[in-house]
Amino acid sequence: MDTTLDTTLEGKVALVTGASRGAGRGIAVELGAAGATVYCTARTTRAQRSEQDLPETIEETAELVTAAGGTGIPVQVDHLVPEQVEALVGRIEAEQGRLDVLVNDIWGGELLFSWADPLWEHSLEKGLRLLRLAVDTHIITSHFALPLLIRTPGGLVVEMTDGTADYNATNYRVSFFYDLAKASVLRMAFAQSKELAPHGATAVALTPGWLRSEIMLSHFGVTEENWRDALGAQPHFAISETPRYVGRAVSALAADPDVARWNGQSLSSGQLAQVYRFSDLDGSRPDAWRYLVEVQDAGKPADVTGYR
Repeated sequence: MDTTLDTTLEGKVALVTGASRGAGRGIAVELGAAGATVYCTARTTRAQRSEQDLPETIEETAELVTAAGGTGIPVQVDHLVPEQVEALVGRIEAEQGRLDVLVNDIWGGELLFSWADPLWEHSLEKGLRLLRLAVDTHIITSHFALPLLIRTPGGLVVEMTDGTADYNATNYRVSFFYDLAKASVLRMAFAQSKELAPHGATAVALTPGWLRSEIMLSHFGVTEENWRDALGAQPHFAISETPRYVGRAVSALAADPDVARWNGQSLSSGQLAQVYRFSDLDGSRPDAWRYLVEVQDAGKPADVTGYR
């Protein structure tokens, strides 16, 4: 059973940051599929690209949201600029009078870190820029958005990261700056949960599994249609999932009247799929983080039997 088919978010208003591509786009579209109005923000528009120079735009995402059944509204915002974020929230308040879901998905650090260089050899400029993009943006956005979100009881904040708290606590995420960024976002969700609970709102950290994002598909030289062609180079890619899968996780959380049970927790798309009974676009339910521990990290041959 698909959560998107039997839940509704009609009348709800969401802000999805980092919505031009990847998980942000998948989340925005699934919130739209449930009937929400979704403000889609990022720096890249059809007229102007961010420093990453990638082609996906917020206008495309907003159009996908509307096509899915919601209302998509693209707004170009640099979430490192407090004045721009404050203006964005002011616009949402003026146009909608409420904010029900905030998804902090800003990242933009793919081209800024090295998997091979230790801290003392890594570009300090790029590393600090990565932290600003991955951490400061989330703080700035929550600072301005939370007063509007707590105005209506039942609000939800989703801090998007890579890795569950349990996994990241015992596994070094290969690069100093990457590791620090992802751990920081996990802690931000926990901290916000404590401050939001008295106002009837919920904050969680959420991670997808191995995401078949546009940049990952490009890395392997495949498309969503032929992604399995990458398994020759990386057999464990068989556990990967589409961005819509984690989008369905957010949609399920947003529609759950008992979402407060998750307050402060670190969650994954595969974990929530078992609870809410949604599936990925192909009908499967990948459980990537269990697979990583029990198969990939354990040095076993790639075999997704029982994991999707």
